[in-house]
Amino acid sequence: MKFGIFYEHQLPRPWSADSEYRLLHESLAQIELADGLGYDYAWEVEHHFLEEYSHSSAPEVFLGAASQRTRRIRLGHGVIQLPTNHPIRVAERVATLDLLSGGRVELGLGEAQGPVELHPFGRRVRDKRDVWEEAVRALIPCFTQTSVEFHGRFFDYPARNVIPKPYQKPHPPLWVACSNIATIGSAGQWGMGALGFQFVTPEAARAWVNEYYVNLTRRLAKLADYPTNPNIAMVSAFMCAPTDEEAQAKAAGWTFFVFCLSHYGRHGMAEPGRGDMWKLYEDWRQTPKAQETLRAGLIGSPETIRRRLREFEAAHVDQVILLNQTGRTPHGDICSSLELFAREVMPEFRAREGDQQRWKSQVLESRITLEQLDTSAHTVYAHQNEDIVRLTPEELKRKMADKEAAAAAEHGGGGDA
Repeated sequence: MKFGIFYEHQLPRPWSADSEYRLLHESLAQIELADGLGYDYAWEVEHHFLEEYSHSSAPEVFLGAASQRTRRIRLGHGVIQLPTNHPIRVAERVATLDLLSGGRVELGLGEAQGPVELHPFGRRVRDKRDVWEEAVRALIPCFTQTSVEFHGRFFDYPARNVIPKPYQKPHPPLWVACSNIATIGSAGQWGMGALGFQFVTPEAARAWVNEYYVNLTRRLAKLADYPTNPNIAMVSAFMCAPTDEEAQAKAAGWTFFVFCLSHYGRHGMAEPGRGDMWKLYEDWRQTPKAQETLRAGLIGSPETIRRRLREFEAAHVDQVILLNQTGRTPHGDICSSLELFAREVMPEFRAREGDQQRWKSQVLESRITLEQLDTSAHTVYAHQNEDIVRLTPEELKRKMADKEAAAAAEHGGGGDA
């Protein structure tokens, strides 16, 4: 099993003049520490306008800085939003980062959160999966071909040689964000790595890992000409401390993460620049639902975390991505957590990494035949509830069409969503 760290760049109010400066520089110091401790990946999101939840609108700039402060850790876009970026600009920035880092880029691709992010860029929520798929088809040839042109529904450009070309050939490994758990199955069909949030149970993990590899080996339908990247990674709440009680006390930021995710998913943004997510969170953090979230994920002593990780290792999850830059978690607590985990937990799983690689090779070479497991009972992630379960593309299109029809009937006109 491999291990990564994950950054949303959360920044709860109130803010001071240097809050964002300290946030970015402390994050760079944490990634430099993780590089020295032997972590495999550092993942950085892309979000726009999601105040307090994520101040990470230019991940390529942040990862460029990280590339110069690290030597071996792989630098992951987790993910680039294709509906809010032009494929040519994605190719240019990713290739430049890959050259600067000596070929350490992992390229995650996603759709964006919703209307808060999409509408200012002229994109409709209902179109985001269609835009994403077309953008993948437009993007991939830019990495390898010296003359690329594209004529589609959302992107149209004449022949050009997109430069520079990436250090890795043909290009960095591809991943897809799985904000809806069913996308894990789709990721296998597309031949991309699956970047998902933590599964509800080890049973759910086994079911979805099987679904992923069954699709990858039997139902492969790539969107473009790229190498397959057979990997499943899960992002998990994380705080490692000497005792479970100390870890839970230091992990309060995880409840802020869950609250913001739910709030933006349900309400969007009512007053840009005037909201106060931390104030709203303070009223929620003592509720039973908030306390329940602290029992999820990898929050606890080294022994507690080892016990939970063994279950997901047995389910053949390839990588666990640890999220502890959340809420107001202090820089010192983040660093001490990373250090304790690397010292007390990581070695056990490093020692068995070859077992996972052998299992994967046997699956990909059809020497192990996976049974088709039922995933219907496992449709949400552990941190999700009824408020923030993501709709499938088909469900989303129906919802937006119904909303538009209702608005037209009420006001005698149409809307755009």
